Amino acid sequence: MVLEATMICIDNSEWMRNGDYSPSRFQSQADAINLICGAKTQSNPENTVGVLTMAGKGVRVLVTPTSDLGKILACLHGLDIGCEMNLTAGIQVAQLALKHRQNKKQKQRIIVFAGSPIKYEKKTLEAIGRKLKKNSVALDVVDFGESDDGKAEKLETLVASVNNNDNSHIVHVSPGPNALSDVLISTPIFSGDGEGGSGFAAAAAAASAGGVSGFDFGVDPNLDPELALALRISMEEERARQEAAAKKAAEEAAKVETGGEQASSSHDTTMSEAVNTSAVIADDKRQNLTDDEASLLEQALAMSMDGAKSSSVDTIDADMSDATAEDPELAYALKMSVQESAGDSSTHSGMNKVLEDQSFVSSVLNSLPGVDPNDPSLKDFLASLQDQSETQQKQKEDSPEKDGDK
Repeated sequence: MVLEATMICIDNSEWMRNGDYSPSRFQSQADAINLICGAKTQSNPENTVGVLTMAGKGVRVLVTPTSDLGKILACLHGLDIGCEMNLTAGIQVAQLALKHRQNKKQKQRIIVFAGSPIKYEKKTLEAIGRKLKKNSVALDVVDFGESDDGKAEKLETLVASVNNNDNSHIVHVSPGPNALSDVLISTPIFSGDGEGGSGFAAAAAAASAGGVSGFDFGVDPNLDPELALALRISMEEERARQEAAAKKAAEEAAKVETGGEQASSSHDTTMSEAVNTSAVIADDKRQNLTDDEASLLEQALAMSMDGAKSSSVDTIDADMSDATAEDPELAYALKMSVQESAGDSSTHSGMNKVLEDQSFVSSVLNSLPGVDPNDPSLKDFLASLQDQSETQQKQKEDSPEKDGDK
């Protein structure tokens, strides 16, 4: 950690009333100074920071180099804004204040905020820069606001004349949505000369990046141990409360599931017992039936079937006789149907006679194209037809004899 005494030169000229930096140039400058003072004092307990103004009635030292951060921040409130910035006088007064620092082992550094035009020539600025370099004073310049009349070139010339082993820096911040402090956080002006910055700088950088840091709850215990402890205890209590609530909810859910399973199992048991009881009763009723009752039941069924058949036949005949008596056309139709059935029987007998004539059947088969009369299957078929016709003829012959006997 660098042991250093720093003087910050504030630009409080009329140009600081402009609103191109939110909320205004002066307020944006004050926020950046607050962060720089905090970073410097936190990086080393023996570091000191002083503040002076370069405009108004003249250069005025607000705070000599001190390690009391509260005193440094309090001096920024209620500052008067007006007149023009006197850059050379402000740098010379800052150098004089650093020369009278209490700890002579501290390195000397001046940080200048230049937000208004520079009216001095490059030669004058180079002379001041060589004097600072001779007295081992480093210089950092924050260029913001007006950029006319070669302001950036003049400030770069000043820094180049002071720079020794890259101990001096210049940062140009153009107007935009980003705050002045957000831009300076990532520069060597804020973090120091290759020392990686301090814990305060790291916390501020994390806050500007969206509040994400490497510490629990976004609070560095080194900066505020009481707040970090309070947040940790509060988080542990909240975690214990959530675990207890989750455990209670799980137990209640388990009780509800157990009660539902018991109710469903008892219902299933009751239903199965009822089904088994009804089955047993039905089996007992079936066994109580005797063989005599079963035989009587079968006889009754058979008699009812015969009676139904006879009654149905008688009913049909009576209906037909009544229908023919009332309707002569229906009687004529019945007569024609009887004649057709007789004609069918005569036709069937004629077919039998044809099959008996073997010569006629063979001549018909020879005349058919693609038919072989000697085919065994055809012969078997004709033989079966002839046997069938003979059987039917015998049945007809036997039927008149039986009728005569009757």
